[in-house]
Amino acid sequence: MPHLDAQSIRALADGRQSMPFDVLGLHALRGSDDPGRVVRAMLPWARDAWLVRGEQVLPMECLDHAGVFELVFEDETDWFPYRLRARGWHAEEAVEFDDPYRLSPVLDEERLVHFHQGHESRAHEVLGAQRMQHEGFEGTVFSVWAPNAEAISVIASFNGWDPRTHPMRPRGQTGVWELFIPGVTSGDFYKYSIHTMQGQRLEKSDPYARAMEMRPRSASVVVDERDYEWRDQEWMEQRVERQHPDGRPISIYEVHLGSWRRNPDEEEQTWYWLSYRELAEQMLPYVAELGFTHVELLPVTEHPFDGSWGYQTLGYFAPTSRFGTPDDFRYFVDEAHRLGLGVILDWVPAHFPTDAHGLAWFDGTHLYEHADPRKGEHPDWGTLVFNYGRNEVSSFLVSSAVYWLEQFHVDGLRVDAVASMLYLDYSREAGQWIPNQYGGRENLEAIAFLKRVNEVVHHECPGVLTFAEESTAWPGVSRPVDHGGLGFDLKWNMGWMNDTLDYLENDPLFRKHMHDRLTFSLVYAFSERFLLPLSHDEVVHGKRALVTKMPGFDPDRFATLRALYGYMWTHPGKKLLFMGCEIAQWSEWNHEGSLEWHLLDDPLHRGVQELVGRLNHLLGDEPALYQRDFSSEGFEWIDGSDADRSIIAYLRWNEDWSRAVAVVSNFTPMRWEGYQLGVPFAGSWSLRVNTADPGFGGSHAIRGEAFDTAEEPWHGRPVSVRFDLPPLSTVILTAERSGR
Repeated sequence: MPHLDAQSIRALADGRQSMPFDVLGLHALRGSDDPGRVVRAMLPWARDAWLVRGEQVLPMECLDHAGVFELVFEDETDWFPYRLRARGWHAEEAVEFDDPYRLSPVLDEERLVHFHQGHESRAHEVLGAQRMQHEGFEGTVFSVWAPNAEAISVIASFNGWDPRTHPMRPRGQTGVWELFIPGVTSGDFYKYSIHTMQGQRLEKSDPYARAMEMRPRSASVVVDERDYEWRDQEWMEQRVERQHPDGRPISIYEVHLGSWRRNPDEEEQTWYWLSYRELAEQMLPYVAELGFTHVELLPVTEHPFDGSWGYQTLGYFAPTSRFGTPDDFRYFVDEAHRLGLGVILDWVPAHFPTDAHGLAWFDGTHLYEHADPRKGEHPDWGTLVFNYGRNEVSSFLVSSAVYWLEQFHVDGLRVDAVASMLYLDYSREAGQWIPNQYGGRENLEAIAFLKRVNEVVHHECPGVLTFAEESTAWPGVSRPVDHGGLGFDLKWNMGWMNDTLDYLENDPLFRKHMHDRLTFSLVYAFSERFLLPLSHDEVVHGKRALVTKMPGFDPDRFATLRALYGYMWTHPGKKLLFMGCEIAQWSEWNHEGSLEWHLLDDPLHRGVQELVGRLNHLLGDEPALYQRDFSSEGFEWIDGSDADRSIIAYLRWNEDWSRAVAVVSNFTPMRWEGYQLGVPFAGSWSLRVNTADPGFGGSHAIRGEAFDTAEEPWHGRPVSVRFDLPPLSTVILTAERSGR
């Protein structure tokens, strides 16, 4: 007669046993002090099972056709070690293995408390699939937060994806379920089978998975993170100094890894992605040679839909498998650091997609998202909004940020769609949003989360940078939290980008009527620590490639684009340029294709690339162009009012006022011979860049390499220089003050 009631047998057979350690493994038959022990196992795949105890191999009784086996030791009084042996229905040989249900719990109670309080910044060390040794066994502990589930099982490649084989144990009232399974190793695929209180069965990927299958498959993958040997110690030791935004140049090359370059597969007559390692070998030297200081990657967090470009993330701890393994991505970052490049990741805590295997309705309830669609659904993107007020969600997201910075040595995070997080009424009409507790539109929970994540990452990962894509006038985005700000290092200057492109897309004849579009950015340029972006968002969805935004015939289009770059690289603020813009690609960016590298056979396109490289190297060589990016003392107008000629002229100063950069941008197709420019001190002013130079594909060289000042006051300055100002150009001069 079985020593297990029918209800418990049925729960095991149905895969909804919520307390598996109460019935499986080694137990006392009656009270804990009474003689008699019983071993039970749930083996739905087995036709026969045995218990192996030392030299003994003892047959087990099958209690149910679903595979519940039992062996009773009537007179046994001690606990004893054992293994299980079983033979499948279609196998000749039996396999022997360790029973996970004879082992004690793994997870640390104190860290679970911190997780629930929202104070755990490394929840990935507690949850997910962790390769480890436990009680002398090598294996993997699986753990997942699902407080409203009735029962959860690990379903996997090693158990035939059967939810009856490996039911998990709940950890008290924490809502966390765990199971250590001996023998599970790297490369094994798994999911969680969640039996909800409503009687549904959901199959979910692991929110904390370190790797995931290539879409359309959606299993998580066990990964051992203990093997990679980093070679970037020098970079990491110098990162605080290298990345200090107040004193270092920052010029970022923004990249979508899947479409930077694709290689042909002649047999398949298609194109395939470069791997992380191929990109490290091909792309990173290119970026470094052009003088960029950083590469920024559109999200490489795992995502199911290619067309989201990674902005609809499901794998918040998993580099996308499209380009290789997590260690391959580590190699990419390692190689970037060897070349002197920082790596910035786009990170998306603002929303997540509704895919059935993901975070949505995770345990049969709105666990990660708000239940009320007026807070939980994003109207623009068809996605779900995180419930930032839930402590466990905060721990999840903060841990994701820390994970990328620590485990992959990433140097910065660009937080996407910050504006959508800050405002409860973002992209919503009246009646479609819920005011905060004070009746306002500010999302107080999201604000607290953004402050927390910035505080944590700057404390835990010295030298990293955080960037906010924030398009409104929210005050203090880049101000430290203890000074009342959100705590970001830099904010994208969307106003500068929109005004500048709006200005340049107009015919030069009419630009004099909108001169303030050029000068307005300097009204607020020092209210935040700004980054000037010409990003992927400006060259998709019918917005056209940058060069095709410019009016006129091709020579004027290219000239205007070059003048824009000269203006951008000398304007206060750090720089960001999307891939393909450095070669003046004709087409809009297409994530399914490759950049138009053949265009470099044309001198016009090659000239733009040469100019970008020259500007980057000038930025690195000339402290006046970066040391005072965030201080009004580092900028002076020479002439910001020449609207009739669409000319602006200004100065940039270094920290000790010993060097100055003078910049003149002419945004009309008129050449001004003998243009007179007032400068602050006498001496020889060297010509560093003329964007209209033939070397950059232009047709207007400037005679001379330097210009001596004349004692002719101009522009309110004591001395001046004269040179021929080319049409549609930016001219950059530098000089050192003598006697200092």
